Amino acid sequence: MSISARLAPHQRVFAAFAIYSFALGNLFPRLPDIKRAMGIEEGALGLALIGTSTGTLIALTLAAPVIARLGHRQALFILLPLMSLCFAIAVHATGPLALYFLLIPAGLTMGATEVIVNVEADRVEAALGRRIMNRAHAFWSFGFFAAGLFGAAMAQFGVPPTLHMALVLPIIFLGVCVLLADFQPAPKRGTETADAGPAIARPTKGIMVLVGVSLSAMLLEGASIDWSAIYMRSVFDALPFLGGLAVATTALSQAITRYFSDRIVDRHAPDRVARAMQVAMALGVLVVFFAPSALVALLGFALIGAGTAAIFPLAMSAAAQRSDRSAALNVAALAQFSFVIFLLGPPLLGFVAEHAGLRWTFGLGLPLVAVSFVLSGALGSKPARA
Repeated sequence: MSISARLAPHQRVFAAFAIYSFALGNLFPRLPDIKRAMGIEEGALGLALIGTSTGTLIALTLAAPVIARLGHRQALFILLPLMSLCFAIAVHATGPLALYFLLIPAGLTMGATEVIVNVEADRVEAALGRRIMNRAHAFWSFGFFAAGLFGAAMAQFGVPPTLHMALVLPIIFLGVCVLLADFQPAPKRGTETADAGPAIARPTKGIMVLVGVSLSAMLLEGASIDWSAIYMRSVFDALPFLGGLAVATTALSQAITRYFSDRIVDRHAPDRVARAMQVAMALGVLVVFFAPSALVALLGFALIGAGTAAIFPLAMSAAAQRSDRSAALNVAALAQFSFVIFLLGPPLLGFVAEHAGLRWTFGLGLPLVAVSFVLSGALGSKPARA
């Protein structure tokens, strides 16, 4: 039997999350080197990075009908290697404008993959009769942690970003062949409607409240992904490995917290879990903002990782379980409008970093944490086991 054949359906979903994040995550430890090679400041790099978010937003808006025609299995087999290839091509850009346009195709593959893996996680969760959404996102974070360590090592050894990203492609292809060969889409939830809905995933009032819940987590997770390596190397003049380690630390803390979050949510109300994590998130922001050294900053990134861990997965579960329209459409609507933060975040935070300092790229997240704290009741006030 192949390795994939020995995996349970939920374990194949976990593998899909991990492969997806590894394909994405190798870019971010190399951003300091890409920035230096282009000779640009944080604001220009931030504008270039919205290429990924632009493509992601387009895919989240329009991809649901295309995914339905292809089927989840075939779409994953195309999208995951293609995502890695797009990033490998993008790092050949010689300027911020070229990087912006080359990142759009990568974002398109990300948006479509985001819909598939979250819908599959929710459907498998329904079939099993227990929560797996947070553990699925934990494996996303484990994949990102592995990418952070791999990228940190490549940076420390002076491997050019172009060669580094080219090496990721065969790893992704092998992962798909070994771990997803027997992947089969899960049956739909009983609450899903037969009508797939319109092509554009228009948000309802309930979805917009869930966007508000996940707002701070999306911004601070995006800030940690995009700017933590540059923060470490610019503020503390840290070694390249420490820059990549900041990305990996956030991801590992997030992964461990997510892995155990399903059991916690089973015993406690989702809104209570979310609010506890928002407190951790706020503490992490304060530690990073006032950190006197690189090691103290790593503690702050660990707190941010733990604080952002379960909020977006809980919002995804709440969106997928709504019965007003198809799960795919609600997931796409939540993801597309949450990803507006990824679209607006990089340029905003880049200009903030350039003009006010890199510490403020994280300090600006505190007011949004307060908004999310107030709106978290939309996640549900009863434990799952109740």
